[in-house]
Amino acid sequence: VGENSTGKTSFLALIRALWQVAFQDRVPDFRQPPYDLGSFEDVVHHRGANNKRPDSFEAGFEYAHSGMSYHIIFADREGYTFPSARKISYEGAWLKVKYIDDGSSVVRFGTGRKEHEPVYEHYRNLADNGMLFPLRSAINDAWPDKQLKGYDTSCPEISLNILWKGLSQFSPHSLSLSEDVFQKIPHTPFAGAPIRSRPRRTYDPSRPTPDPEGEYIPDYLTSMSRNAPDQWERLKSDLEDFGRDSGLFDEIAVLSFGKTAGAPFQIQIRKFGKRLKGPKRNLIDVGYGVSQALPILTELMHENSPEMFLLQQPEVHLHPRAQAALGSLFCNLAASGKQIIVETHSDYIIDRARMDIRDGKTGLKPDDISILYFERDELDVNIHSIRMDEDGNFWDAPPGYRRFFSDETRRYIGL
Repeated sequence: VGENSTGKTSFLALIRALWQVAFQDRVPDFRQPPYDLGSFEDVVHHRGANNKRPDSFEAGFEYAHSGMSYHIIFADREGYTFPSARKISYEGAWLKVKYIDDGSSVVRFGTGRKEHEPVYEHYRNLADNGMLFPLRSAINDAWPDKQLKGYDTSCPEISLNILWKGLSQFSPHSLSLSEDVFQKIPHTPFAGAPIRSRPRRTYDPSRPTPDPEGEYIPDYLTSMSRNAPDQWERLKSDLEDFGRDSGLFDEIAVLSFGKTAGAPFQIQIRKFGKRLKGPKRNLIDVGYGVSQALPILTELMHENSPEMFLLQQPEVHLHPRAQAALGSLFCNLAASGKQIIVETHSDYIIDRARMDIRDGKTGLKPDDISILYFERDELDVNIHSIRMDEDGNFWDAPPGYRRFFSDETRRYIGL
């Protein structure tokens, strides 16, 4: 949360970039939709012409499933934001790979502040498919006496598993790390754009390729209704439950104008009265809120949804009741194991999370929800982590948080 232009979207982009380096083992794309942060000089923080622009920045995370920490140094590589060094640590043992401008890489292993042999140097064209293969191949090449045979080092999905197989043979502490921690690499996080695709009166079938704006969602729903009716009925029921809770709609349906897969179709919405069911209406005729919410709802609810969501202002075009319902949906999904990172200007979403903690509705605890408040300070931005107690109350919010609302209230009552 925070004012506009304080870096909230950049924070989401950084999370995805870290994920791409750590789990896809590739050079991240800071211009991939829906985040276009530009070149390195646009990405890195700079206070103005009289101050030197930094030549690098560092970011990292701890992987909760393993206790592993992962740190990356990003630097300028011909205008591109490039991961020039990576360090992976676990219980005092670490592996670090540094990429040199000439295309070579240096891999070091250590415990604490001490580096151990061997130090491995390897030359490779890092521009090869944009991938970071040296870290994976270095495990076998640097320690040939350590038998790691049977692992396909060309497979990016198991690169971290290979890494820890090698690391555990040098550090007895790492032997406690479960061997299957990285067998299942998480799905690519879904990154949602703040403005979704405009509805159409009639759709022509096309290949349903996922996109941040949800352009493919009508095709996806239609394909599911035709080819996976059981799965469609489950998703339809979940969508309609949210529709009733939010006041947006009571029923959703697909109307096909033919029996072939290439037949055009419509997405239809129905609202119920107290005694009568209303007529089915075209998606384009029921207000912008439904069509803007539908892509986000579908991404969150379908059976193959990823473990992590990066959402920019999902409340766009939704009235307060629907925003509150969205907050409750986030809590339900988080309680089921999803990780949802939301950039929002909606107090209703935040309040539903607070009430969920207080009421114990989903079983979420205060530590399961984190509120990051982005506050502008001159030319910098401070990020405050605001905690909640078991009653959903904020107890360490900085003075600037919600100051605008209190000032407006005093102005309204004439104080």
